[in-house]
Amino acid sequence: MSTILRLQQVSKSYRSGGRDLRVLDDITFSVEAGSTLAIVGPSGSGKTTLLGLCAGLDRSTSGSVELHDTRLDELNEDQLAAVRNRYVGFIFQNFQLLPTLTALENVMVPLELRQEKNIRPRALELLDKVGLADRGHHYPAQLSGGEQQRVSLARAFSNQPRILFADEPTGNLDAETSEKVVKLLFDLNREAGTTLVLVTHDLDLAAKTQRILNMKGGKLISDES
Repeated sequence: MSTILRLQQVSKSYRSGGRDLRVLDDITFSVEAGSTLAIVGPSGSGKTTLLGLCAGLDRSTSGSVELHDTRLDELNEDQLAAVRNRYVGFIFQNFQLLPTLTALENVMVPLELRQEKNIRPRALELLDKVGLADRGHHYPAQLSGGEQQRVSLARAFSNQPRILFADEPTGNLDAETSEKVVKLLFDLNREAGTTLVLVTHDLDLAAKTQRILNMKGGKLISDES
């Protein structure tokens, strides 16, 4: 198997109250293409910051992040956006749907950014896969939390990403809805052959992945298969 993501001695600090606050400390690991990985740890351990660095949404203070053979720390903002649009899908805990667009239009956004043709049928097919074929004309405010997360799943897979990052994908959902969303997430992931990296407090969800990284105080304290 090939390596799709590699972090080497990655640290991240923020300036706070006149001093440097280190959020991530010397993180090194790699992820094989097509695998599933969970990042767990208490609040404030740096999980979400780490996910953002892996996805090219933020920059490390030191060290290197390599995604699909591309050094993210060497790219400018436009180049980072191009890499994300080509290789990355992202699912947020609070859905991050555009409120002025319908469910269908939200799913179409990544495809429009790639200037692809015939995007409406592709977006409709994805909405159908997540069980929302009849809700495409609804706006986010007209959808339940579970429905919004399913729209965000469809959107994340619309550009056929090589790697999917999910930040607490069930954090705002009740148990029954969470179960449906998790099943969809893994089904779509398996079907597309995508690499999955997720951050979660839910140890049952983490246990569904092939590998678990445990973080504490900005450090990687265990790596278990």
